[in-house]
Amino acid sequence: VPTQLFTDGITNKLVACYTDEGMGDALLVRVYGRKTELLVDRETELRNFQVLRAHGCAPDLYCAFQNGLCYQFLPGIALGPNHVRDPHIFRLVAREMARVHAIHANGSLPRPILWQKLRRYLSLVKTELSPKVSNASLPRDVPSPEVLEQELAWMEESLSQLGSPVVLCHNDLLCKNIIYDRTRERVRFIDYEYTGYNYQAFDIGNHFNEFAGVKEVDYGLYPSKETQLQWLHSYLQAYKELTQGHPADSQVSQEELETLYVQVNKFSLASHFLWACWGLIQDKYSTIDFNFLRYSKLRFKQYFKMKPVVTALQVPK
Repeated sequence: VPTQLFTDGITNKLVACYTDEGMGDALLVRVYGRKTELLVDRETELRNFQVLRAHGCAPDLYCAFQNGLCYQFLPGIALGPNHVRDPHIFRLVAREMARVHAIHANGSLPRPILWQKLRRYLSLVKTELSPKVSNASLPRDVPSPEVLEQELAWMEESLSQLGSPVVLCHNDLLCKNIIYDRTRERVRFIDYEYTGYNYQAFDIGNHFNEFAGVKEVDYGLYPSKETQLQWLHSYLQAYKELTQGHPADSQVSQEELETLYVQVNKFSLASHFLWACWGLIQDKYSTIDFNFLRYSKLRFKQYFKMKPVVTALQVPK
């Protein structure tokens, strides 16, 4: 069976297996990266994969084994930072995210996983990465554990008061996790390792941060307010249609739009903090060829740069 190794991922190894030259019958085998069980709850990932599949938001899942999964290959191109800026494509992305967010939690009011996950990552940073001596030290120019604790407490206090709804979120919508199928004019999301109930604004803010790219990060590519408002308008229109049953001309008020814009940009801070801590943990364990420490430092730097900017934003009264 011919195989093709995909090299875009920085958490796992991904291999396509096929017999048809055009890869029309391909299936994907994903092998989990070393020690990723510290970062990802694999049982939850499987459950979320099946929920998304049942709602037409994920490919067919063929089997799960001890250190990986096998699932249907989705034809199309994995997006890059230039694609997600294209208004035609970003409207498709906004509507697909609304489809995921509109999936109901059966009867229960789910709690956001954000704070639990951030506390877990931070405790891993403190216990796994600190030498067993009294003065726990992190790599140079990484904030101290005390500073990180203070920032996390501040975020939980301020962000949880913003009133962002808790919905089923992808939580890792980097460009390469979006597959654009030109023949069907649609996008699909892949990789549900971090999927779970979370703040709506976190999922969107996290995606906006990913406009900057992963291998070569450039925060000059973060979407302008004008681009964000267009994106958010498409999203809100689709989300209201799906959750409130309004017709296609669902009215989105200026106030709703401005409120979501403020929430999203404030929650983008939590995204920087999360992936910065993630990068420190990956730096210690991952065997994948990627400079996780450099990436982590970039995310911390952007967090502290943007904190005063987004703190000044006010939700419209």
